Amino acid sequence: MPKINQYSKGSIPYFAGDQDPRVFILQKGIMILSSIDPENKGTVTDQVKPGEFFGVKSALGHYAREETATSLSESTVVALTVPEFEKLVSTNKEIMMKMLRVFSKQLRQIHKKIESILNNVPEDQQTGMLAVAKSFYNEEQYRSCYDVCEKMLQRFPHTMYAKEVTELRDQAKLVAQRELAREYSPNQNELTGSLKQFNLALFDRFAKTYVPGQVIISEHEPGDTFYLIQSGQVQLLKCVNGTQKNLDILKAGEFFGEMAILDNSPRSATCMALDNVKCLEFSKENFESLITSNPQIGLGLLKLFCKRIYDQKRRFRILTISDLQIRIMDTFLMFDEMNPTANVNEKSRKFNVTESDIAHWAGLNLETTSAEISKLTERRKIEVFDNYMIVSNIADFKRLVESHTGAFTPK
Repeated sequence: MPKINQYSKGSIPYFAGDQDPRVFILQKGIMILSSIDPENKGTVTDQVKPGEFFGVKSALGHYAREETATSLSESTVVALTVPEFEKLVSTNKEIMMKMLRVFSKQLRQIHKKIESILNNVPEDQQTGMLAVAKSFYNEEQYRSCYDVCEKMLQRFPHTMYAKEVTELRDQAKLVAQRELAREYSPNQNELTGSLKQFNLALFDRFAKTYVPGQVIISEHEPGDTFYLIQSGQVQLLKCVNGTQKNLDILKAGEFFGEMAILDNSPRSATCMALDNVKCLEFSKENFESLITSNPQIGLGLLKLFCKRIYDQKRRFRILTISDLQIRIMDTFLMFDEMNPTANVNEKSRKFNVTESDIAHWAGLNLETTSAEISKLTERRKIEVFDNYMIVSNIADFKRLVESHTGAFTPK
């Protein structure tokens, strides 16, 4: 049963860094959420209004609290367990859609901050798509280049770059004729892991198939569809200063493309088929009805947003560290959080990463990264091998990062 809590002025329901599985609804009073901005180190505050939820992302994602909640007056708060929260949201379409839109907006804001700090903001959608196409061509992914060019000419038929894009498309087509002729062949594990309610014949009209290297969504193009993977794997890519960077690999049962549906914004990443992929493609028009009739999908998207927001905030925090060695140490801490060891007392950690991987996540060029890693190697902080690295004392990295940034690192 939900529990009603009374808080006096100055009381603190939870602190930043706490592990707390509850979700809260403010019934009466004033509640302030305060956190530290990783970029300028100042305090950021957000006021919770009566009737609003707080503590949702950390509870759903099982993360440490990122903010401290403080009652500025006599307040009445309802505390729910995650199952109680899920039951409540599942039966209320308005709450579900509002939270999805809020989370989507928050994730979009973090993306913009990261692009700004990486100096990776295109002038407009068309220049952005052209840069994506060129990056695929330069990396000899001609099939993907062709697809992006085709999408750009369809989306922006009167673009000032029409001649350049057409020439690039035709060049890519000459090289990629064999790949373009490849036909979709169903995987043996067709539908494995996908959501059972979508295995019905009535959803066949939404089915789309893609071959390896085919671009399903191009970064910067307008967004009017979203997808559920039924089989195969989809790679999420980001064009950073002319180079394609891997963001994630999605598998059967996962959604992508939903952000553009929720906040009417251009695509934030390119989604490319890694192998033979079968998806269900849904339009913006039937998104809301789909969520309403399948509340488990809405809950799944809420949890997905929680994870993506947390991951991107973690990445942003790394990029704001001015000391390059500390930045690289925090990158290793992020890897450690993503793949925790069973033995928490073990100091040494092995990471299957290269200097190129570190450069990508730390937002540095390869030359700078190599120089800083060499310094850490000389200090016997890191051992570098061909396809992996060993951190001799991960606790030492954590101590140095916390003392430099003044921020806690997740436990």
